[in-house]
This record gives sequence, structure tokens and C-alpha cells, in this order.
Amino acid sequence: MKITFAGLPLVLTLAACGNGSEPVQNHAEAEVGHGEEGVISLTPRQIATAGIEVVSPTIGGNGGAIERPALLESDPQATRIVAATVPGRIVELRHNLGDSVRRGETLAVLESREAAGLQAEVQRAAAGAELARTTLARDEALYTKGFRPLREVQISRAAAKQADVALRLAREQVAASGARGGSYNRIVIAAPISGQVIARSAMLGQTFAADAAETELFRVARLDRLSVTLSLSPADAGRVRPGMTVQVTAPGRSQAARIGFVSPALDTATRQVPAIAMLDNRAGQWRAGEPVTAAIQLPGTGDGAIRVPSTAVQTVEGRTVVFVRTDTGFRAVPVTLGRQDGAMVVVTAGLTGRERIAAANSFTLKSALGAAEAGHED
Repeated sequence: MKITFAGLPLVLTLAACGNGSEPVQNHAEAEVGHGEEGVISLTPRQIATAGIEVVSPTIGGNGGAIERPALLESDPQATRIVAATVPGRIVELRHNLGDSVRRGETLAVLESREAAGLQAEVQRAAAGAELARTTLARDEALYTKGFRPLREVQISRAAAKQADVALRLAREQVAASGARGGSYNRIVIAAPISGQVIARSAMLGQTFAADAAETELFRVARLDRLSVTLSLSPADAGRVRPGMTVQVTAPGRSQAARIGFVSPALDTATRQVPAIAMLDNRAGQWRAGEPVTAAIQLPGTGDGAIRVPSTAVQTVEGRTVVFVRTDTGFRAVPVTLGRQDGAMVVVTAGLTGRERIAAANSFTLKSALGAAEAGHED
């Protein structure tokens, strides 16, 4: 039987788990045996889509961990967008996606009438500056011999300064456009930083108009350090501080990172708190855009009690349970609770502290069990 929650169709497989026997799965109909624990089969993708947060209980000196899906991205501080600076047409491409480049290295060449106009303006300004300097030198020589009044010399000096300013401005406009090389109508698009080409939208023959909304050609990034972006529930975000260790894992790899930023505001779309950790990637074993699992290690409390977030505790058929993560989903495990400790609650029986449990949005698992039982009775 299919049950939909959190906007995601899920097939829930509920099985008897008593007497230590293996659960018997039934994908056609969800069943809960009388007095027995329910097992919910979910894929990692379904868990992430439903917004179910998986954490480790706090035990003794171990503060446990908040485990969330995360995404590796290039460091925004070390990423540059390379765009067309003037209208033109791409006549040459030097680098492709994934290539390593050095700062100042040519990425592409554009042919542009505007570039020709800028170069011509430099030539005109240079000729004007040369004429002004020659005129000033002549007037100063004549003034020394008494054949020119001081006023005319001062006028020549002002004209020479104006010509120098015009030449400098023309050269700066050429530099800002990227125009350089042997041809007056060519614009060289150079790499602004040393790094790797992580995106390329440029195509040979592509043209850009003066009012084009999108002129991005390349993205260049240094990948020796990556950012790990993840989302936290507001309750968990209150327990996370910059500098905390994050264990980043993917198939065949695991590495520690450090929390660098926890947003003071919720994301308006997800109502979650964005957080960023920085991951050393000098060994090159991680890739930008790669999905990973991030486990934030929390500080311990100093006693031997087992604590879980209060959002992890649910009541199912009159029993207090938490949902323990299994290889195939979650299992409802009865627990005995002790005192409330802020946003956490002490568990006196039912857990060892080594489990991983559903915290935020665990009520969706409870709802799924209730819907399955109602459908079975019908």
C-alpha cells in the first residue's frame, strides 16, 4: 500500500520484529502485528525529501552527532565568473571544462568592433599627448629666449596635462575591456585567478550584444578547499557553533571538516538554517557538486545519561518510542524517559546510545505507521 507524506509517495514495509526473527517484508500491504514494533522501509533519498533528520544520542562525555545530507561546493571566496566584457563574437577558445589554468592565462578571444574603437581611441589620445608635449617643449624654449609670454607656456602645460589624462583614461578603458594582443579588434578573455574551469558555457562563434542579459563564459575556482553546505532544524542550529568538527563521508571516503558559518536567519523556502563547513581538498579526493553525508560532532555534558532531542520522541499505540535508523529505513523502539533537559530528554531504558535516530520530522514516521494500521484494519 502506498502512503504519501511530506509530498513524497513512499512504499512502507512494516514487519513483525519480535523474538529476534528477521522481519517479513510485504510491499503490497503495510501491516503492524499486535504488540509488535513497526519497521518502515525508506531509501536515503526519501528520508532526505521528507526532511527527516538523523542524529546520534548524547551519551556521557560524547555529545553525539547531528547527521544531515550535504553538498560539496566550490568556495565562494575562491570562485570567479568570467564574462564577456564588450559586445562581440567568440573566435577562439583555449580551455575546456576541467582544465587547470593560471592567472592571466587566455581562456577565449573575442572579435569586437567596440574593441577596435577603444584601440583607435588610444591611438588618437597618444597622438594628442605627443603633440601637446611637443608644443609645450617648443613654447618653453621660446619663453626662455623671450619670444613667448608666460601665459602661453602655462596654457601649453595645461593642454599637455589634459592630453596625458585622456591617454591614461583610454588605456584604462582598453584594460577594463580585456583588449590586448596584436590585433586592434580582438578582446582577450583571461583567467582572473589560478584554478580549474568548473563551468563553461562559451561556444565558438557565439555572439554577445551590448544589452545581453547573460554573458558568462567560464567559471574558474580553486578547489583546494571546498564548502560543505547543509541545512539544520532551528533546534539543532542552536547547538551548533563555528569551529565544531564535521565528519564528511561518501562511498570509500571520510574526512573531518570545520563549521565556519551558521546562518542567523532561516531559509525562506525550506524554513531550515543554512550552515557551511570548510573541507581541505588539497589531496583532490573530493569534487564540487558531490552529495555527501555530514555528521556534526556535539560536545558532551559530562554525565553518563543518554539524551535524545525531544523531537525524536513519539507516542505510538500508547507506547513512548523513538525511531532507530536501520539499513533499510527505521524501526520504532520503545523507550523509558527520565527528566527533561532543555531541548533534550533523558532516556533511562531502551537505547544503548550507539544508535542513530530520527529527530526533526520524526512525526512523519509516526503518521506513516498510523496510516498503515488504519489501512490494514479496513
